[in-house]
Amino acid sequence: MIITNAKVYTMEDDRVWDRGYVRFENGKIVSVGPMDEAPCAEGEETLDAMGGCVMPGMIDAHTHIGICAESINVAAEFVNEMTDPDTAQLRAIDGFFPFDTAIPKARAAGVTTALISPGSANAFGGQIAAVKLDGTRVEDMILKAPVAMKMATGDNVRTTYCPQNKLPMTRMGIAAVMREAFMQTLDYLERKERGEHPALNVRWEALAPVVRHELPIHIHAHRSDDIYTAMRVAREFGLELVIVHATDGAVTAQDMAREHVPAIVGPSLFSSTKLETLNLSFKTPSIMAKAGVKIALTTDHDVVPLEYLPICAAVAVREGLDPYEALKAITIHPAQITHLDDRIGSLKPGKDADIAVFSGHPLDWMSRPMAVFVSGNRRA
Repeated sequence: MIITNAKVYTMEDDRVWDRGYVRFENGKIVSVGPMDEAPCAEGEETLDAMGGCVMPGMIDAHTHIGICAESINVAAEFVNEMTDPDTAQLRAIDGFFPFDTAIPKARAAGVTTALISPGSANAFGGQIAAVKLDGTRVEDMILKAPVAMKMATGDNVRTTYCPQNKLPMTRMGIAAVMREAFMQTLDYLERKERGEHPALNVRWEALAPVVRHELPIHIHAHRSDDIYTAMRVAREFGLELVIVHATDGAVTAQDMAREHVPAIVGPSLFSSTKLETLNLSFKTPSIMAKAGVKIALTTDHDVVPLEYLPICAAVAVREGLDPYEALKAITIHPAQITHLDDRIGSLKPGKDADIAVFSGHPLDWMSRPMAVFVSGNRRA
């Protein structure tokens, strides 16, 4: 299939074709370029974009879609195993419901990939997965699982265990739980290497790829002190860190840039519900990006519906974020931050044909999606 007569935002090497085409077959992009170089394939299915815009399918790198299904009032019970501060062995795919009615809404808005994550009630929430938003069985939707380990600091963890009168009731306790788990995992692996055959521990097995530097950690952190704690713990163990939320990112931006720590920023399209999100602002993405932090934007669905991801990007532009940086923050940047950019995030030959076609600029709220393709299949 070939999409013609479009302004093409490839998100690859900042290349934009004012009048271009995208051709794909068998679920992969074959070629992208200006219209005067478009191939003439006899009888090939064609979609005329009529001067609209074509971009990669959007990506949200932090959601609970399919776990917190729409219309379920007790969603928190499904996303958090609030029985132990260390539930690293949990897998998000085991709680994912492919028939969540939020999925086709997000897909119709141009979102084709989402990371699904356990919640933030525990210091270790469990394994995050990246899924395509198309399918009826999670195994067929997985892009990569696990893609990261979910962790959390701050009030969500503290207030979970204060009523139980057990560790971690404080921010100090949360950091202590993190360090202890990493130390125990390292000790466990060393004993295995020495041939001591320690009893199988599923938590430490889940954390093994983290301490081996094979799997990043995504740490929920709003307040500046929590962001710095996350950076400190990651630095102590040489771990690859991504900060999730970064509400106080304007304060920490210079240090995050210096230490090459990226951030998944948001959600911002809602009112602050607790003291640690008091500085919630759509200005934060711009401040962080200008400081040199690689940012992605998140809805944190179901906090903000995933279908509003382009709206979040548009409001961030109104508050100072460069428009092209905003497009990067919902395409190539989340792909790079999650090490999925070999498959998604830009329009490049060989990558998956995840494509959104808009009637106008993707961040113009009056622009409508004309077509959405997931792995080459038209799904909206």
